[in-house]
Amino acid sequence: MSTHERLAALSAAGVSIWLDDLSRERLRSGDLTELIENYYVVGVTTNPSIFATALSNGAAYDQQVRELARRGTDITSAIREITVADVQHACDLFSDTYKATNGLDGRVSLEVDPTLARDSDATVAQACDLWKAVDRPNLLIKIPATEQGLPAIVATLAEGISVNVTLIFSVERYELVMDAYLDGIEQAAANGHDISRIASVASFFVSRVDTEIDKRLEAIGSDAAMALRGKAGIANCRLAYAAYEKVFSSDRWKALKAGGALPQRPLWASTGVKNPDYPDTRYVSELVVPHTVNTMPEKTLRAFADHGTIDSDRFTGSAEQARQVFTDLETAGVDLTDVFLTLENDGVKKFENSWSELQSSVRDQLANIH
Repeated sequence: MSTHERLAALSAAGVSIWLDDLSRERLRSGDLTELIENYYVVGVTTNPSIFATALSNGAAYDQQVRELARRGTDITSAIREITVADVQHACDLFSDTYKATNGLDGRVSLEVDPTLARDSDATVAQACDLWKAVDRPNLLIKIPATEQGLPAIVATLAEGISVNVTLIFSVERYELVMDAYLDGIEQAAANGHDISRIASVASFFVSRVDTEIDKRLEAIGSDAAMALRGKAGIANCRLAYAAYEKVFSSDRWKALKAGGALPQRPLWASTGVKNPDYPDTRYVSELVVPHTVNTMPEKTLRAFADHGTIDSDRFTGSAEQARQVFTDLETAGVDLTDVFLTLENDGVKKFENSWSELQSSVRDQLANIH
């Protein structure tokens, strides 16, 4: 099977292929256009880590940084202008996809400042500001699924703004995210917004779950524990999808759908394989199920294009087996409540650290312009 055929088959199976990366170099070189035209890429996700890497690695930002320095722009405003410009460009490249899919795909995500993850009101205010600044209908504002993020998600959707809910690790939190989506769409409709134009995805993290749980299983060290390594991430997704099917077949959802609402699709995130013992395409090949998004680093995308396989049967009808995995994990001594709390706290912290790196990078570049 060729590169084209593998990705075509993945797309035909109902999986929207999004790229988990963006940089000005990628935009200017035509690389993103090539991925759209030849690799079935129909969306892009970004985060503070991606922008920190892009700014530190390329000269593509030099001209804009010079102009910002000349104007005496502060660091926060400079970051806003730089990231908004990249996201606008990407949104424009995906405008045809957006129109062809009636707004389902062709989406580009931009995250609110991660230091606001525990502040609902400030998150909503920045979400509204970013939405206005980018001014593209195919934008998604990324908001983390912290406890404080949930009311922010509702309020942002109620303003008619499309949302990518990020940093979801547990099925329990995911159920609250879906409920927040339905609340937000109902409020948006009551506020007079055209709900057929409001999109949302729920970004469910995969590889980080395996990494954290595998570490704990290895610390336990029993045969039963060691046999469970590498099973939690996929099982977690299977339970999440079962929850998705339940919510989006409910009477409450059917009423919204009749009014033109789009479903909030599950998005498999953190799909780059971190353990070299696992196949490098496992978080794509084992998560082939309709009405989902898989956002991949370019390395994973190209690996799947080269040698990925599709086995939909491995996912279908597996919720009961997935529940058994979690029962076995608890029996082996894994504290799942602590696992998911740790993952959320670490996820917020990693993005905060990346935000600091982004600030440092911009500060240095502004200071070094002569």
